[in-house]
Amino acid sequence: MRSLAELLTAIKPQQIIGYEDKPINSLQCDSRKVSRNDIFVAVRGVSVDAHKFIPLVTLAGAAAIVCETLPERLEPNVTYIRVENSAIALGKLASQWWGNPSRKLKLVGVTGTNGKTTTATLIYEMARLGGAKAGLLSTVCNYIDDEAIPTNQTTPDPLTINELLHRMVVAGCTYAAMEVSSHAAHQHRIAGLTFAGGIFSNLTRDHLDYHKTFENYLKAKQSFFDILPAEAFALTNIDDKVGEVMIQNTAARRCTYSLRSQADFMGKVIESRLDGTLLSLNGHEVEVMFTGKYNAYNLTAVYGASILLGWDEQDVLVRMSKLVPVAGRFQTFRSATGVTGVVDYAHTPDAVVNVLNAIRGVLGNSGRIITVVGAGGNRDKGKRPIMASEAARLSDRVVLTSDNPRDEVPEQIIADMEAGLDDNARTRTISIVDRREAIFEASRMAAPGDVVLVAGKGHEDYQEVKGVKHHFDDREVVMEALRSL
Repeated sequence: MRSLAELLTAIKPQQIIGYEDKPINSLQCDSRKVSRNDIFVAVRGVSVDAHKFIPLVTLAGAAAIVCETLPERLEPNVTYIRVENSAIALGKLASQWWGNPSRKLKLVGVTGTNGKTTTATLIYEMARLGGAKAGLLSTVCNYIDDEAIPTNQTTPDPLTINELLHRMVVAGCTYAAMEVSSHAAHQHRIAGLTFAGGIFSNLTRDHLDYHKTFENYLKAKQSFFDILPAEAFALTNIDDKVGEVMIQNTAARRCTYSLRSQADFMGKVIESRLDGTLLSLNGHEVEVMFTGKYNAYNLTAVYGASILLGWDEQDVLVRMSKLVPVAGRFQTFRSATGVTGVVDYAHTPDAVVNVLNAIRGVLGNSGRIITVVGAGGNRDKGKRPIMASEAARLSDRVVLTSDNPRDEVPEQIIADMEAGLDDNARTRTISIVDRREAIFEASRMAAPGDVVLVAGKGHEDYQEVKGVKHHFDDREVVMEALRSL
């Protein structure tokens, strides 16, 4: 239980109607969960404006309402707190409710189109390899030190974020890493958090179904750096065309990393294989269990963040040599006949290009690449033909298939992808709606020395069709297909 007056010190209300001296049982933003003596924050969501539920939560016994617009009828026993932005207020109230846990951790946020999960996860792993307890909020799974907590969002809502951070503090964690999605930044889910540092990976086309324009997408990412405090670091990839733009307004200490230019933290690929890379980091060579230039960028960011967190450089390099790839990110499997399978979460045109370039960089002309790729339903349709075009350009054979069709017809999604193929690409491309059969067919096409890339779903262990999630794990199917060769 908390005092309403104490909670309100976290925000700057424009107007308060009613008593502040009252106990609050819990903080809620879901009207269905409100009970007696709760405080309800009415947030204007993407599809629903929670202000319309204010009469219902007052009937449920809410003690206080935080809103942007006061309801026409004011109940005498309810305290109304009018604010400029309810979403921002929710984040700050959630932090206050849980004792501002982010201030008790060295919290690093990672944003960008690609690389968020890998970079955040590796920072978490680096902390633990150094003997510290750490937490992680990511697309794949949340962790409170070694306790795994399943997740279905890249960045949870403010109440969940702060509860998890509080649990990390209670568990003795001193570090935490989290992915910061563009949706979360735009919806102010990270409001009220105190970050020790922020990392920008890259920006390519994604989520335009939500942001509508690339400029809006950029601004959503940039807003994360705009809220960093002066004591934090802002580490950006200056090889990306918007790398410097991303941190231009930040109050944090500005730092850079690069594979091509002069930067604070410089990486260089010396030798690359399907099972690892010899990498140079500020002139120090280290063998890592990752492949591809895009992973070299991720690892350079991790190296830079580790140094900025104050860890000893030599110790950092030793820890990096022990890191292992994140589930579903360039996971490799090999058949008895010499065919290699690669499962990767690549679900944007740029991510597909990165993975295929990484494979080709290792193979050279000594093997073929056969790519299985689809596109998710109810998502940015504009990237579908681009993904198919890029897959065909960089592969020897392509199999177009279903990803998570969600509420769309799989055949139509595949047709949208086929629209990006020219005549030459069509001769090397087939379409198989059933994802399992597509993976098996791609494997049957392969000869010893070839690589079968299965892109799009990575760590996911389900396929969503018409609102129902069916068990489907690319890794399981790839291993089964390779065993059948």
